[in-house]
Amino acid sequence: MSDARDPYPDALRAVALLIVVFGHWVATLPQVEHGMLVETGHLLDAWAPAGFFTWLFQVVPLFIFVSAAVSSEGVWERYRAGDPHSHWWAERALGLARPTVTYLAILTLFVGIAFFTREGVLGPLNHSLTVHLWFLLILLSVQLLLPLSVWADRRFGLWAAAGLIVGIAMVDLLRARPTALEEWLALGRFVTARHDAFAWINTLLFWLLPQQLGIAWWNGRFAGRRLGLALVAVGLAWLVGGVALGYPASMVNGNPGGDTNLLPPTLALLGVMWFQVGLVLLFETPVRRFLQRQHLGRWMAMFGAFGLQLYLWHKLAELPAAWLGERLDWPIDAGIPGEPGFWVGRLEWIGLCALMMVPVMAAVVVFERYRKQHVAVTQQSWRIVVGGLALFLGLAASLGLGARPGALFGLALVAVASWLLRAPRQA
Repeated sequence: MSDARDPYPDALRAVALLIVVFGHWVATLPQVEHGMLVETGHLLDAWAPAGFFTWLFQVVPLFIFVSAAVSSEGVWERYRAGDPHSHWWAERALGLARPTVTYLAILTLFVGIAFFTREGVLGPLNHSLTVHLWFLLILLSVQLLLPLSVWADRRFGLWAAAGLIVGIAMVDLLRARPTALEEWLALGRFVTARHDAFAWINTLLFWLLPQQLGIAWWNGRFAGRRLGLALVAVGLAWLVGGVALGYPASMVNGNPGGDTNLLPPTLALLGVMWFQVGLVLLFETPVRRFLQRQHLGRWMAMFGAFGLQLYLWHKLAELPAAWLGERLDWPIDAGIPGEPGFWVGRLEWIGLCALMMVPVMAAVVVFERYRKQHVAVTQQSWRIVVGGLALFLGLAASLGLGARPGALFGLALVAVASWLLRAPRQA
């Protein structure tokens, strides 16, 4: 790869981020009774075919793939220079913790306002406002193991990725324990019917896989439109075959430990990754040339600079969107798929969320502009370890408990993490 900044990875992350944002808004189903928001459902629960659309909207593997690719050279250079990876990870963790503190602080403020005013909008959106934090936990975890992935690529090449795939398959087979042909033909149903604790090993194995492949791609171990087209075909065939074997069609959500391809990941989820990696290879040359010819690299980098903020705050836009929808009696509750006006109502809801996102992001941009941009990171190991642990626990608390009371606990822990991860003189 060239030493100049490559706009293609930035463009890939921008596309993935926009898909996530609109996907989250599409999936949220506000339910209104007597002019009041009483609950929010999920499109997957209301409409079974929506599971097939998650084959396009589950783009976390793509984001990890690209992030690992652009970070891998720096990891190797620091390794050769003898610089601890923990210092780089602490910088990443601090860069994530600081805007997350702001998000959780504003969320806590809304929780307080709702408590005193008895405003009913926040309750139905309670978990929707923090559910997206799971991605930050995954990203921090795999980046912590980046040196291992880089070393494995240098030592074993693509065999490192093959080993992860074998491990994922072994976990699924141990869950299903097929003994007869008919059980093999219904492998997915047997896998997702069991709640084995060891199956969560696949959470680590699976999310390391796109990281491993991203490093291999960046190092030129595979490329080309023909291979890309082949992987797209393999990915689609893999997904169709997975459903035929009894795996759920949806690649998001589900019942933890049971009827899900995500919690923990299953073999079926690999199909999404093959499909996305195939698209990366298929469009690599023409898109990179287009971006360079149109001089769009700086615009892609600028979008990426606010990518974390957009990801954090896009769910908050649902709060004023629901409140305004109530007051204006807009059709944010369009019923269920199949009922007249449902998809028109979906467009109304998405449009309202997008409209509310404008002032939210404007406020965030202004805040980020006046906030201190460069904060020195601690070099002390104990601060990195304790700060990292506090960050993980804070994100997990907010994710598991929702905005109320999770935002309050999460704010305290993530604020502690932000303080510990700074150099002592700035903490």
